Amino acid sequence: MRTETVGVDLHALQAFVAVCETRSMTQAAKVLGVTQSAVSQLIASLEREQGVALFDRECRPVRPNAAGKILFSSATGLLEHAHAVASHVRSTASNQARSLRIGCVESFAAIFAPRLVQLLGPQVSDLTISSGSTQTLSARLSAGELELAICSDAVADIEKTEARPLLSEQFVAVAPKKFADHRELEQIVRELPLLRYSAGSRVGAQIERFMRQIGLFAPKRYELDSTEALLSLVDAGFGCAITTPLCLYRYRALLGSTTVIPLPNMRPGHRDMFILTRRSEWSTIAETVSREALSIARDTITPTLQRTFPEAASSVFEFFYCANLDTLGSRNIQDFALG
Repeated sequence: MRTETVGVDLHALQAFVAVCETRSMTQAAKVLGVTQSAVSQLIASLEREQGVALFDRECRPVRPNAAGKILFSSATGLLEHAHAVASHVRSTASNQARSLRIGCVESFAAIFAPRLVQLLGPQVSDLTISSGSTQTLSARLSAGELELAICSDAVADIEKTEARPLLSEQFVAVAPKKFADHRELEQIVRELPLLRYSAGSRVGAQIERFMRQIGLFAPKRYELDSTEALLSLVDAGFGCAITTPLCLYRYRALLGSTTVIPLPNMRPGHRDMFILTRRSEWSTIAETVSREALSIARDTITPTLQRTFPEAASSVFEFFYCANLDTLGSRNIQDFALG
């Protein structure tokens, strides 16, 4: 069965309405800011499109015939609807939508969520921020349940989503305060057990790979799936651990009896953060979040950690724009340090 397609050129329809209202091709041209010839061509095009004449050309001033009157009765509503649709599209593109759902890994959500609410709340009517694992957040984004996902890995479905670099932080070791004079973690693990993140977690697996890379070997005795529990045990003197500056910042109130031990500054020893979005969507918001996160890391988190752990070198707590780290090669990583 053949389906007939009926179309209306909105520019031609606008010209038609102008002629009907002004009763003059010349006046319609002035209203539209075009030439009279252009108006005549648009009217002729509309008549060909509809397959009927729309004006009684024997009368002066010009006026619509029966078919033209039928079209004119609907034309204003059609143009108003088209204008409303275009305005809505522009507004959505500008404001990125009235509803925004963001998912973050827990360490990011706990620190940055208040600032995200302050920054993005006025731009949308409905803002939702939730936390979860990188795998869960990536899957929810692909399923359309989130608009943005802030993850610790760029595990994007390349057909549906894209990953933008956010920031990178280097691993640090923490130990009870009495080990402040020990500058090597290798020395400390001879006396204290190394408390580990669960091997099944993303950060736990990455730390294990990093340990092998730097030749650090410690018996497996304790594994925890909670950063809070891990750092509390370190502060109580039950062991040492490897974690990140963001985790230290989040639980700094628990760490009055803890010292920071630097680790080799090399690419495998960095945890990266990425913003995942569906392709060609939310780019403005993603860039805003990226800039704000780097600003908070530079202006708030790093100075606070330096005050909390004055014995540690300031470079230990520097954050980096993680896109640069992939192309470092033999270049000094400090070249890309913030601040």
